[in-house]
Amino acid sequence: MTLHNRYPAISDLKSRARRRIPHFVWEYLDSATGVEATQARNRTKLDEVLLNPSILHGEFEPDLSATLLRHTHPLPFGIAPVGMSGLIWPGAEQMLARTAAKEGIPYTLSTVASQLPEDVGPHTGAQGWFQLYPPRDPDIRDDILSRAKAAGFHTIVLTVDVPVASRRERQTRGGLTNPPKLTPRLAMQAAQCPAWLNGIRQTGMPRLRLMESYSENRSALPSNQHIGYLLRTSPDWDYFKALRDAWDGPLIVKGVSRPDDVARLTDEGADALWVSNHAGRQFDGGPASIETLPDVRAATNLPVIFDSGIAGGLDILRALALGADFVMLGRAFHYGLAALGAQGAHHVVDILRQDIISNMGQLGTKTLADVPATLRTTP
Repeated sequence: MTLHNRYPAISDLKSRARRRIPHFVWEYLDSATGVEATQARNRTKLDEVLLNPSILHGEFEPDLSATLLRHTHPLPFGIAPVGMSGLIWPGAEQMLARTAAKEGIPYTLSTVASQLPEDVGPHTGAQGWFQLYPPRDPDIRDDILSRAKAAGFHTIVLTVDVPVASRRERQTRGGLTNPPKLTPRLAMQAAQCPAWLNGIRQTGMPRLRLMESYSENRSALPSNQHIGYLLRTSPDWDYFKALRDAWDGPLIVKGVSRPDDVARLTDEGADALWVSNHAGRQFDGGPASIETLPDVRAATNLPVIFDSGIAGGLDILRALALGADFVMLGRAFHYGLAALGAQGAHHVVDILRQDIISNMGQLGTKTLADVPATLRTTP
């Protein structure tokens, strides 16, 4: 029996992942903020995007390649940053980096990953992006940029939709602390997940190693925050300009939702815009990301990346139909890791690939550029 027989969809990996990781880890991975209305809205509004299938178009093999920032990838999606990946599955950052290198897709390492750029960069091939939560101290910022570049990360992703810590009530109730500690309650949960626990015994409890390398302050923080909040700031336009001056490679701005920000981002030197509502993990009163995508697309000629709510290849095509040039997924790859280990990340890629091929066959679209013409309704 093949993996596709046992786990034909991302949802199958999600179900297995939930059984293989402790409850407090699941709550960290799967939760949003507030009553999680935005997380639900992301799904509902994606389902409202309808595409018209075609008939009598004959047999063909669709071309799934996509070019983004002068890099041509065999697939139109990549791996989004997820903080503390190593908590979700031990060794996650290196596993995902190796997956990206083999599959030829971008992998984005978070500033608040559990591993250092120097330990992950050599595994990325030419696919390394580095996501930056902006340090308050410009010297720390410049040192992080230097370290990321030296480690092989060629593109910076500035996240701008986390001006303050969100509440993430489910995560708090789950008992996760920063840094993570196996309290008696959490240890009992971990004991029921032997594969996860054995991995943690080998890697040690994950820590925010990059942030810790710049601070000796170990004072207690609220459970929804971490040591990064001692160092980072809420960026403004002056900060963005300074970052643009400090980084000579591609610079992507992640968390864009309002088209009236687009012109200035373009003028100030952004190379691509990433439409995202942080999968509903930051603010629970905003629109679904797929609702904001068309307006951002209409306001810019820059490449547009999309995330939030993607659950399969059809969702990727929906985002492309509404103007995205590329799509990123975070949770899906971590469901794969938690379900099957390293092979799970590759299986996620194959699920998405096969789903895109199947749906392009129904639509009669030979290339991704043909997908927007199939759009029937928008959310």
